[in-house]
Amino acid sequence: MPDDPDWLVQGQGSSAVRLAGTLAPLALAIAALLPVGRAQEPTFREHVLPVLAKRCAVCHQGPAAQKGLRIGTLAGLLRGGESGAAVVPGAPGESLLVAMVEGPEPAMPPVGDPLSAAEVDTLRAWVASGAREGGDGGDTATETTWWSLRPLAVRPSPEPSNAWPRSPIDSFLLKAMQERDLAPSAEADRRTLMRRLSFDLLGLPPDPASIRAFETDPDPAAYERLVDQMLASPAYGERWGRHWLDVARFGESNGYEQNHLRETAWPYRDWVIRALNEDKPFSRMILEQLAGDQIAPHDAEVHAATGFLVAGPHDTVGIRNPAGEAQKRANHLDDIIMGTASAFLGLTVHCARCHDHKFDPIQTEDYYRMQAAFAGVRHGERTWDAPGAVAEYEAAAAPLEAAIQQSEDGLETLRKGAARRVAARREEILGQYRPRVDQRGTEELFGPATARFVRMTVSESTRSSRQVNLDEFEVWTAGPDSRNAALEGKATASATRVDSASPDTYSPANLIDGKHDKRWISSGGLPAWVQVELPTAERIGRAAWSSDRLGGFGGRFAPPQPEAYTIEVSLDGTAWTEVASSQGRLPFSDEARDLLLLQAVFTDEERRTWTEFERAKRVAERQLARLERPRRAFLGQFVQPEEPSFVMVRGDPMSKGAQVAPGSLTTLGGLLESFNLPADVPEGERRLALASWIASDQNALTARVIVNRVWMHHFGLPIARNPSDFGVNGGAPTHPELLEWLADRLVHQHGWRLKPLHRDIVLSAAYRQSSQFREAAARIDRDGAYLWRFTSRRIAAEELRDAILAASGNLDRTVGGPGFRLYRYTVDNVATYYPLERFGPETYRRSVYHQHARSVKPELLGEFDCPETSLPAPKRIATTSPLQALSLLNNRFVLDQAAALAASVRSETHGDEAHWIERAWMRAFGRAPSDTEAAAAAELVREHGLEALGRAVLNSNEFLYVF
Repeated sequence: MPDDPDWLVQGQGSSAVRLAGTLAPLALAIAALLPVGRAQEPTFREHVLPVLAKRCAVCHQGPAAQKGLRIGTLAGLLRGGESGAAVVPGAPGESLLVAMVEGPEPAMPPVGDPLSAAEVDTLRAWVASGAREGGDGGDTATETTWWSLRPLAVRPSPEPSNAWPRSPIDSFLLKAMQERDLAPSAEADRRTLMRRLSFDLLGLPPDPASIRAFETDPDPAAYERLVDQMLASPAYGERWGRHWLDVARFGESNGYEQNHLRETAWPYRDWVIRALNEDKPFSRMILEQLAGDQIAPHDAEVHAATGFLVAGPHDTVGIRNPAGEAQKRANHLDDIIMGTASAFLGLTVHCARCHDHKFDPIQTEDYYRMQAAFAGVRHGERTWDAPGAVAEYEAAAAPLEAAIQQSEDGLETLRKGAARRVAARREEILGQYRPRVDQRGTEELFGPATARFVRMTVSESTRSSRQVNLDEFEVWTAGPDSRNAALEGKATASATRVDSASPDTYSPANLIDGKHDKRWISSGGLPAWVQVELPTAERIGRAAWSSDRLGGFGGRFAPPQPEAYTIEVSLDGTAWTEVASSQGRLPFSDEARDLLLLQAVFTDEERRTWTEFERAKRVAERQLARLERPRRAFLGQFVQPEEPSFVMVRGDPMSKGAQVAPGSLTTLGGLLESFNLPADVPEGERRLALASWIASDQNALTARVIVNRVWMHHFGLPIARNPSDFGVNGGAPTHPELLEWLADRLVHQHGWRLKPLHRDIVLSAAYRQSSQFREAAARIDRDGAYLWRFTSRRIAAEELRDAILAASGNLDRTVGGPGFRLYRYTVDNVATYYPLERFGPETYRRSVYHQHARSVKPELLGEFDCPETSLPAPKRIATTSPLQALSLLNNRFVLDQAAALAASVRSETHGDEAHWIERAWMRAFGRAPSDTEAAAAAELVREHGLEALGRAVLNSNEFLYVF
């Protein structure tokens, strides 16, 4: 048993608790009973609380404890709940605690397995012996039993029992291994260590020259020097920035139905990379991400951090009723709350949106106190520039904006002066024109003409669009038995939009099929044309078309249709005669019709004045457009909330409960002092107060969460298995003493800086172990959770793509700025993303700079588990599928890079075939090939060429895995 009973109290440090998570509840009970007897009577803190914390804390802790019973302290049990005292010292037969858990069908716990006989005996023996408190009594004020919600309890590292440990980290790990009859592995060789370090810290393979230098360096401090060099590299921030962007649910499109790109979201990504490279304290990173505009109001680079708040998706589709808009707004705030709580606190606070959390002590009021702190945050762009640049622009823009306003005022005066005349003559004027075009159907009649070809050319379309969208085009014969001759013809058109999933989706053939469920959509701007070739010459007298014959669209979603057009006929397809046009039709838009009416009733003087005002406005607008505007970025907009915040009963924003003010979570009341602000506090102060509370040195939970994340990315498995859920459902950590020691060291030794934490970890003997598999050890610890070896891993999607570019010699190391795209992006109300078929040098940058749109998984990145960014991805999955092998073998990008690798090898070896294979091996694996490998590779090159060898090495396990 551990020397310090606090570890058992917190559900962290005993063998019993660890075994309970991996074997069975019986193991916990047996271990808990071991010290019980005459020599040592059971105590609440050492023997009873671990059982209650695991089996009863879900319902009976915190202010919302069921039936008022709180089991976190002896005082709570003695006080009891609605049914009276739970414990009567010395009288187990009169104690409800014992009565509720024993018997063939115990009443508690209401779900799950009942307590084991050993656990019940422990409780009974404790009550019978007088229900002693035990321990130092130092935490009797708190009623929180779950380990992560209690203050740090740091103990010294164990005394090492052999020479293996290089640091306290190893001493903690060795003790846990030895308790399970495990032993560490030997140290890996230098090439393996360097490749492991390089991918781990930089996300890139090491270059062959660096590997050779490290392998031959006799200095015992060579490894430490290598670690420091890598931590100082700009590539470190790019690698570890990607980890944080996963947690921050960072995507560069809005998501939901429309999913438009956010062209200016990249400054947040660059801030993350820069902050990590500067080794900015993590506590400061928290402050800047939640309230950077408050702590550095004149520093645009710091302001970029607030992109965290709006990094998640938001719905851009308007809802035409108050309830729908209120629900949408509540969803946006929920994303901010979820993103903040899970990233920094590892708590599922969003589960308390509709009711008190079912498992953790998080009240609904806690959720809405946090919502009140973010009530002024809205998704969108804001000015992101130096104050001097903003002031310079405003000074130059002010007179131009005044001129524009003066012109608009003059136009409005003329409009009002003519309003009565327009009303009097409205019907007369409009009656002089033909009806406007109609999306349900428009037709043009013309004198009968003999033709075999009919063509409509569109120079302007409705909705100010640069495309035309039609679902049918008809050509009717003249005479009493008129028929649609286009049904028998063949349709062609100018540039046509292409759907890569189905090339016929927007084909011109859809225009003459007699149906209206498919359509033709032009591409490449206007003018655009559609042409029908009839089987034989016909005498025709009418053309008709529609863009929404079935009425499936409406309002602002109406497809763009022809507004300015001509219709021509021809017998031979060469000589054309115009037979109809849009001349004389009413304008489609209300604004254009209003202007037509005004011009019809204006006097000559009014027309001249109107023209002069319009000219002056256009001139000022052009000059204003030429000014260099302050930069804008998608970093959120901050406005003072107009209304107080309320609890939303059952999560319904239209059902208001009690009013709440910005405040902290009562959940962490045992860790640090809470705060509560007035309901009308300025918006920025709300976020700053919450950020300061989360980033406090006293907030052990924040430190535990980030330490656990860093550990996970080094070893593959976190200490606490769910990195974004440190609540009851997240389970207990495998190495609780180590987690506490690391969290304390991060805060009090490293000042929240992460680079020293990385250094502590990668300098450990545990990190330097070989990944050699040992069957006997695996039978004890199959997952490698107790680190008896270094667990090999497949490199992540971005690492794979970057490694391929590095091996081929094509990797572009340009840092920062707008990203590149691995798709073609189009917008027709909703965004559509088409995969690229060719990849040019503009796509050869590191993958962290890819403009990652939600719900879009580009080839290779998507196949190798690059996450979809609508939700946080704190721990990536690693799947294995046939598509991965097929993509890596046949993907156009991989083929291009294999060819580039072959060309680079040829140039390096000056055409010396004997060295081709050696160079290819060094570029891909950082080592020379074995004789067997060299012979097989030489045969492959002879039969299929050096490019085939490039494909082979890029598809090998050694290239894909870090060992």
